Amino acid sequence: MDPEDNRRGWADRSEKYSPEYYAEIGPNEVSETIADAFDYYLDDGAAILEVGCGSGRHLAHLRDRGFENLAGIDINADSFDVMADRYPRLAETGDFRTGAVEDLLPEYDDGAFDAVFSVETLQHIHPDDERVFEELTRVAGDLLVTAENEGNSPRRGRGEAEVSRVDDEFPLFHRDWRAVFTDLGCAQLLSEPTSRDTIRVFRVSSATRR
Repeated sequence: MDPEDNRRGWADRSEKYSPEYYAEIGPNEVSETIADAFDYYLDDGAAILEVGCGSGRHLAHLRDRGFENLAGIDINADSFDVMADRYPRLAETGDFRTGAVEDLLPEYDDGAFDAVFSVETLQHIHPDDERVFEELTRVAGDLLVTAENEGNSPRRGRGEAEVSRVDDEFPLFHRDWRAVFTDLGCAQLLSEPTSRDTIRVFRVSSATRR
């Protein structure tokens, strides 16, 4: 699968793993852990961006916890229709953009957000698009949080493979996320495994921004 096919697959996604699918699930333990981390490291007025926000279930949980300066990017335009239906207050007050993270992140200023986070999105970034990881550190003013599958689930172990397929359909690229972002100048503050993902909180050095 080339990068464009990879992006198109998520832009056109419906049914399983679609914005509606995740809206049905709602906030979960990852939402709670990310909110706890932001409560500890940030104030309520912090500007927060979610990359691959879908219908906004994690952002809606942050809003319920008192964070109101929220923004999101998602490649699937249906995300924001579902958000308007399921989380109308979030949809009305947040700043949301439709498009590929590879295209939209360069439009933001350096340090545009106090925190940037992503849940099970970076693991689907094609190797040819890995420059996006540097862009994440550039726009994150203080914190970068990742929640990616690192083989925690008995049915989704990575083994020695660099890439696997979810439901024999779309690729999941296995990376050492600690190494990815510490190599870009970030310092890992926290690593918290859940039943499905590993949540990592990084502090972003100003030296990582242009």
